Amino acid sequence: MNETQNIEFKSIWKEEFIKNVCAFANAQGGILYIGIDDKGNAIGVDNASKLLETLPNIINNKTGIIPLVEIEKINQKYIVKIIIAPSSVSISYHGRYYMSSGTIVVELQGRALSDFLLKKSGITWDMLEIETNWNFLPDAETIEQFKTLSFDRVPFAKKEENISLLLSKLNLTSPSGILTKATILLFDKKPQRYFPQAVIKIGRFINDAEIVSSDIVEGNLFQQAENALAILKTKYLISPITYEGVHRREKLQYPVEALREAIFNALIHRDYNTTSAILIKIYNNSLSIANEGKLPPEITIADLKREHLSKPRNKLLADIFYKAGFIESWGRGTINIINECKTANIPEPNFYENHGVVKIVFELTSISKFQNGTLNGTLNSTLQKVLDSIKTKPNIKAKEIAVILDIPRDTLNKQLRYLTNNHLIERRGSKKTGGYYAI
Repeated sequence: MNETQNIEFKSIWKEEFIKNVCAFANAQGGILYIGIDDKGNAIGVDNASKLLETLPNIINNKTGIIPLVEIEKINQKYIVKIIIAPSSVSISYHGRYYMSSGTIVVELQGRALSDFLLKKSGITWDMLEIETNWNFLPDAETIEQFKTLSFDRVPFAKKEENISLLLSKLNLTSPSGILTKATILLFDKKPQRYFPQAVIKIGRFINDAEIVSSDIVEGNLFQQAENALAILKTKYLISPITYEGVHRREKLQYPVEALREAIFNALIHRDYNTTSAILIKIYNNSLSIANEGKLPPEITIADLKREHLSKPRNKLLADIFYKAGFIESWGRGTINIINECKTANIPEPNFYENHGVVKIVFELTSISKFQNGTLNGTLNSTLQKVLDSIKTKPNIKAKEIAVILDIPRDTLNKQLRYLTNNHLIERRGSKKTGGYYAI
């Protein structure tokens, strides 16, 4: 045998090994062998019968749990086997909490301890009561919006005029009647008074070091979801113009429903107990949405591309978004994102998790971005010539382009505006010395 996260060896019994017992109980359970050395060799114990009798009481008195203690005979040596089942509640030893990490036992402290205790209690962060000195300022417009949106799933909300009673019926108050943190995030006029980190930051980047423009989206979560998408559509993303017969079509380069679902996911699953914001970063050929809040252990990155359990980090937030019709409760959100991208003929998005940050990345392939030298087939030959001249000579001035291409200035100005509005070029510098650059 070898030691694992669920199996440990000890040559003799010491009371300090109750830490190991706690660590097993706080995780997936495990087995502690007494009488086996670190190399896995059975060396036996002389007092196996006594340990069989006393260990259950010793462990129970110190931790409140009753282990299963057995004696095994290995290579003619008597080994004591202590079997620890996983506990549904948190287990401590002398007021300290422990968890197995690989083959070692670590004491939980600070943030890790608070997260552990919340999880063991069955309470998520958004269910915690607000501080006694916090002042809830309900946003009437958001509440009315929710009443309208939620009519199919919670029809009683439409008729409820008493806000306090409505929040109670929506389970947004604690058993003692105190508002939860979810209430502030969802329906307050200015949640950033108490949660300054609860914002979405949007930025357009030339590369990882150069940012062209940025915005910070504040307000409650309903407002953030709506405003972030609106800002993306009007300021950061392009809607190339195409024609189906005589009908003009403007289709956003990334599918709107996929972006909407990804933003909802970030708002619901992010860890609001940190100081980081949700980050939306736009490059020429990609868009990423990242939020701090690692996946639950039951779900892997690979699971996000297939049907999986719904395990929201913030249960109340997820429940209200579900009641409003924004999300499904069946773990299909990421599947819907993938399907929307397929329908839009762009690659499936990729999902990443690194250092507790989950990120989704949408990409435009070279085929979808440039077809026959044009952006999604919409740049006419003159536009393409203007773009090529700017790429060839950075900081080129409008009058130079007009001379080189023999284009009237009025026509050229229209072309330059189009390329600028679609984030393909930008003007830098002063009126006298500045010029145009390709992005």
